[in-house]
Formats: sequence, C-alpha cells, structure tokens
Amino acid sequence: MIPHHEDLKTILETLQVNPEHGLDSNEIEKRLAEHGENQLQETKKKTNLQRFIEQFKDVMILILIAAAIISFFVSYHEGGGFHEPILILLIVFLNAIIGVVQESKAEKALEALKNLSAPHARVLRNGEETIIEAPLLVPGDIIFVEAGDFVPADARLLSAANLKSEESALTGESVPAEKDDSAVVPEDAPTGDRHNMIFAGCVISYGNARAAVTQTGMNTEMGKIANLLEGKGEEQTPLQKKLAALGKYLGIAALVACAVIFLIGLLEGMPAIDIFMISVALAVSAIPEGLPAIVTVVLAIGVQRMVKQKAIIRRLPAVETLGSASVICTDKTGTLTENRMTLTRAYAAEENLKEEINEENSQVIKDLLRYATLCSDGKVVFEDGNEEHIGDPTETAIIIAAHINGMDKDDLDKKYPRVAEIPFDSDRKLMTTVNQIDGKNVVIVKGAFEVLAKKCAAGNVAAGGKYADEMSKEALRILAVATKEISAVPDNPTPEQLEKGLTFLGLLGMIDPPRPEAKQAVSLCRLAGIKPVMITGDHLLTASAIAGRLGILLEGDEKVSGKELAAMTEDEFRERVDKISVYARVSPSDKIRIVQAWQQREAVVAMTGDGVNDAPALKTADIGCAMGITGTDVAKEASDMILTDDNFATIVEAVRQGRGIFDNIKKVVGFLLGTNIGELLAVFLAMLIWKQTPLLSMQLLWINLVTDSFPAIALGMEPVEEDVMERKPKPKNESIFAGGLGLQVLLQGSMFAILALVGFVAGWNSTGDINTGRTMAFLVLALSQVLHSFNMRSTHSLFKIGPFTNKYLTYAAGLSVVLVLIIAFTPFLAFTFSLTILTAEFYLYALLLALIPIPVLELAKKFGLVRARG
Repeated sequence: MIPHHEDLKTILETLQVNPEHGLDSNEIEKRLAEHGENQLQETKKKTNLQRFIEQFKDVMILILIAAAIISFFVSYHEGGGFHEPILILLIVFLNAIIGVVQESKAEKALEALKNLSAPHARVLRNGEETIIEAPLLVPGDIIFVEAGDFVPADARLLSAANLKSEESALTGESVPAEKDDSAVVPEDAPTGDRHNMIFAGCVISYGNARAAVTQTGMNTEMGKIANLLEGKGEEQTPLQKKLAALGKYLGIAALVACAVIFLIGLLEGMPAIDIFMISVALAVSAIPEGLPAIVTVVLAIGVQRMVKQKAIIRRLPAVETLGSASVICTDKTGTLTENRMTLTRAYAAEENLKEEINEENSQVIKDLLRYATLCSDGKVVFEDGNEEHIGDPTETAIIIAAHINGMDKDDLDKKYPRVAEIPFDSDRKLMTTVNQIDGKNVVIVKGAFEVLAKKCAAGNVAAGGKYADEMSKEALRILAVATKEISAVPDNPTPEQLEKGLTFLGLLGMIDPPRPEAKQAVSLCRLAGIKPVMITGDHLLTASAIAGRLGILLEGDEKVSGKELAAMTEDEFRERVDKISVYARVSPSDKIRIVQAWQQREAVVAMTGDGVNDAPALKTADIGCAMGITGTDVAKEASDMILTDDNFATIVEAVRQGRGIFDNIKKVVGFLLGTNIGELLAVFLAMLIWKQTPLLSMQLLWINLVTDSFPAIALGMEPVEEDVMERKPKPKNESIFAGGLGLQVLLQGSMFAILALVGFVAGWNSTGDINTGRTMAFLVLALSQVLHSFNMRSTHSLFKIGPFTNKYLTYAAGLSVVLVLIIAFTPFLAFTFSLTILTAEFYLYALLLALIPIPVLELAKKFGLVRARG
C-alpha cells in the first residue's frame, strides 16, 4: 500500500475499515498484537561496566598492564615491596575511570523522538468517538485532528477543512503545509509534497480533519528517521584515530626495544631479573601515560572557552573535529534564516509604486497593508519587548508590517469591524472579509495573484503580473489584495457573490529572511577554506535565492532537487558533489547520502540543523551542530555540539576555537613525546653501553605523570593564534606530526637523552654509586623538561612573545619544580624513589644541564629549524 498515491477507496479496502463506524474491539486487539504499540523503539545502551572495560583496549594501557605484571613477579622473587607494580596499576585504573567519566552521555535521540509523539488521540471506534492513549492506535483507526493537535500517527485524509500542518521539523519548510483530502499525489512525491497525508509528531496549525491511520510506530515517517538514527554507530573523530595510531606505534616501539634489550641481556649473561627490570623501565619510558588524560583536559579547557562563545560541546573530541572541518552542510530554515515569515516588499497598483517595507512607507502602501491586515485572522501579542505570533505565518507577517507603520491589528478591527467573511481554503486560494469602512461595506480579498487577477475588473493587473514575476524570481511568497464596495451584505455570502468585479490594489512579497550575521559567517567560512553547503526541504527557487544572498551559491556552483539527486548514480554524485552548493526538497536519507559523499572524498563534514529531519545526518557527520533555541530534542541528542543562540556565526567561532585547540594539542603531544623519546633513548643506550638503566620505572612514572603533566595542561591554555582562520583545513588523513613536528620531537628527544646520560655518567663515575648517577639523571631530565615547556609555546622566540605571558604555564612550571624538589629532598620519598642526597656542585651541574634546551631551541627558531605549525 502506498498511502499518499492510491485512491481513498483502495486505501480503505486495504485497511479493512468503514470510515463511518471505525474498527471494532476484536479487530483492534488483533491489529495491536500484529503491529505492536504506536511508539518508537529504543536501542540498548552500554552499561558503565562495558564502557570501563572498553578503556583497556588501548595498546598503551595493555603494555602498562604487562609491565605491572612483570614488575609484580620481579618484586615477589626479590622479596621486595610491591609499590612499583601498585603504582603502575593505579595509574592504569585512574586513566580508565577518567575515560568513562568523559565519554559522551548515553544516546537519548530515540527517547526524544518518542516524547514528540502525541500522548492522546481522538478516534472513532465501534461507531463512537472516543479519546485513547496514542500508543494504542492501530492501522485502520479513524482519527480526528484540529488546530493545536499533535498528529498521533501517519494518516491519509478522508476530509479536511482549511487544514494546515506545521511540518518544518520533518521536512524543513518554514511555512505550514496546506493539506487537501482530494489531492492526487505522485508515487515518488517527497514527504513535503504529500498534501493528502498528515504525519506523526507534526502539529496541526489551522483547520480540522478526519483521517485513516496508515502507519504506526516505527513504520511512520518519524519512525523511519528513528531507524536511520539507530543504524548509525559512534564513529571516532580524527583526533581519536590519530592518538590510537600513535599508541600502537609507541607500543610496537616499546616491544621492539624490550626484545632487543632482552636478547642483548641473554647474550651478555645478565641475570634474568635485571633484564626484566630494565624491560619494565623501557616500557614505562616509551608510553606517555598521561597523554590521553592530558589531551582530555586540554579539550575540556577548550569546551569551557566555547561555552562562553555560546557553543555547548557534548563530546570532547568533537572540538578538534570542528576545527578540521572542510565542509559545513547546513539546513536553511531556522539556521541560516530567522524561521519567521517577514513582509519585505509591497507594490501599490494605483500609483504603480514598489517599496521596501519600513517604518515610513507611503500612504498608498499603508492603505494596502491596512486592507490586508483587516483580511487576516492571525494575531501578534506584544509583551515585555517580545512578540508571540499566533496563526498563519503569512498573516502575522502582514500584521507586523502594519504595526511598524503605526497600525495595530486590534485597533483596526475595532475601527473597521468585520461583518462577514468567507474563510480561506486551498481550492479557492483566497480569503474574503467584508468590513465597514467609513460607513461603507467594503469587500477585501487576499490570496494567490494568479487566482485573484482573474476576478479583477479594475486596477493595473498587467503591471501587477510583471512585478509578481520579479518577486517570484527572488523567492518571495506573494499575496495579492483587491477590494470592492457593496451596497448590502448578503445573509449567507458566497464566493460567487463577493469574489468578482474587484479592484486590484497591489501585491505583498514576503520571505523567511536570512539571519543578518549569516552572510559574514559564510564569507569567513570561505576565507578559512571551508565550503558551505545548503541542504533543505524547501523549494529549489527559495533555497537558491537565499543561498545566493548569503554567498553560498556562487557563479559556477550547481543546485539540485531531491528528485535530481535520486536520479544520480553513486559514481556520478561523487564526481559532482564538490560543485553542488544547494540541495532542495531532500529527504532525511538524502542528507545522509550527501554527508557520506563528502566523507568519501576525505572531507571532514560538519552538519548543522534544528529539525527532526536533520538528526540522522547530524549523527552521520563528523560533527553535528544542533540549534539550542529552535532545535528539537531529537536534533540536540543526535548532535556533537549545540549552539545556544541558534547563530550560524557561532559555528565560525567554534571552528576558530577548534583549530586553536588542535594547535595546542600538537604542542602538548610534541612536548610529551619529546620527553618520552628522551627517556626511551636514555634507557636503551645505557643498556647497550653499561648494561644498566639510568632511571627506574617509578622515577620515569613520576616524571611522566606528575612533573610533565602540569606544564602540558598549561600549554593547552595558550591563546588562539590570530591568523588561524586564514589557513586551509587540514586533510582528513594528515598526521599529527605534519609540518616537521615529528623530526622536531626526535631531535628534542635525542637532546634530552644526551643530557640525562651526561648527568648519569657524571654522578656514577664521580662517586661509584649508581643511585647517585640515577639521581643526577632524574633531576636533569625532570628540570630540563619543565623548562622546555616554555620553548613549546610558539614557533617564535620565547623572548619575543614574553617568557611569562602564559601565567598558567608559569604557575604549572613552578609547581612541577617544587614537586621535584620535594621528592629529591624528603628522606622517606627519596628512599622510596631510590634517590640520594647530592653535593652542591652536583645540584649546580644538574641545573646547568637542565637549562641547555632554552638556548638550543632559541637558535633553532632563529635559523628556521623550527617551522610554524598548521
């Protein structure tokens, strides 16, 4: 059964229902058992335990666990304490707990969709009209709806009177859809063009109707969207993928190094216990234990910044993804436009005058607005500086235009009372009232120009037709107004009596206007190398006009309708997708197809939207941005980011912040990996040369997790660079080490290893005590890495940007130095970490070695060896 296409008789026969009697109780029970309740299904959500277990799939974590197990057996064999393996495991579990806490909230999109469904329904059963709970509806039920009702299920209209349905959340159209029970709809008509249907979760804005339920629950149009949502998994963002790959490479490096050490140790005849201890130290040195947690903290700092810019991030890694966005697919209604019809232009036939609507329109235009307002049923309530629009949006647009010209709707109705009317209906496409104006009975008719023009006997209709064509090309919605005087008001007025011999007064052109800030936001997107794409359920002409005004549709760009898109093969679409800037009359599955086509071209796709119809694409996109004010719960829960001010310009600021945060993450990663490589090389080279480790695993863990962590977090708080929006987006597969960061990390790691080994050898050879050498290596490595964090702030000279202009880094570095000194000079802690008290000369020597990275990096920056990031 195709409910919108087949004739009513066939529909009712298929549903096996008498429209005058409804279903009987026995049939209802059978159908309820067959089709289930009229509600949306929910997906099974992960438990906290499942999320916790998933944290241990990371290669870095698995290697640390293996190191802890080896350390445990070594400690047991030697009869020593177990503080080393306990410390390693404590770090592992702490990391897992942080991961669970930071993971995005359980998906609520289906639950939000379910809440949109009508709680009750008025239905005809057993020949009687009754009210039941909406979940108990079944296909074949006869339902009644009127203005203000939620539609409880998808249904085919049996009869309708002036029916309009607000379907913007489902189709993207800003104007309520007019419904017609007698409409003949093609089989392939998109949802927005099925005028003989009403859909679950939408709101009846005007009129009333009787309809036969055709689909319930997951089979409704909203249910299909729920299925699309259910089918989408949680994809990793680019940053997650890069860090996961990094963890694998580091893990492989650690295992290879351990294997080499183990082989050398066996060939040299070293005790197995010593080999195992060195292997544990190697594993710990190779793994940046604090990196996942620190990156999470840096992202969290970025989130706090973005909240101040009116953007709420629902998943932390999404911050970086938005910064990498190369395409923004945006809905039109409510995102780029104000989602409110506005009367922008008027044409007065009497003086052949065309004007933009403002506060000082000419008298003839005011007269046109006055007549149109008198022939309107809408209402606008002004209270505390806010406007509440009640009724048809086209009528409230007329009322607002009259209001700004000093004419209040209520005052006009009192001064020129309505004495008769013929309501609007979709067949006539006209509305008529009779008002007493200056003692005369004046008939006022407003409606579609092409219909009204035929009923006019006077007025410049030809010129009106010319201006109507002009307005249509600019995607304006046009209403014509005409009047005539009658001597007496008929008792039962008919269109045939009143709607003829009219005098054409003029035209009113209105549109859902672009947001004032949207054009600038679009131009900034283009400056940043981001392609904006409009995807809407509205008509192609309207969408193209808005896109042209905003700079989305440029010369040479293509625009396509949903039908044209459906006719394209996947290969053809992939070839053309980068040339298409506007998609109109599209379905939810079309939106997913568009997003996926861009993703197949290695683009990082952001999708903005506010309606139910946007939710699947929001979830499919690399990052979904939902509107916070006009957005449905469904869109919000399917998104990664919510714009609390519904402002497209906020997206641009979010992109800027995202790029800045990724820059900071690169600084953090470069800093932490440089130190880890230094530790790894120091341990590996010492083993090859002296068959000893210069640093124990506990000492390495302290440096990695305590000494380095605070400066790393502070690096993540560096301000966003001024030129960040003048760069092109990073390619989707670009390494985090692009721009020379990889080589920089290796060279800096080598520098740290040399400094640590120099300190180790100096302390060991001078005293003959290996713990003295390890204490020197510990102090040199810890202090040099803290000071090096200042080098990582910028590719410019530290003294050019000011050494202490990042107050957070100044405080963090001070804290790290204090913690190092506490470990070195507190007897109990020094004993626990196998450190010894040194002479003043050794402390001074360690400090001088630690200062070396500052002049080395300053020279590297001066001679261009350290290049700008991005």
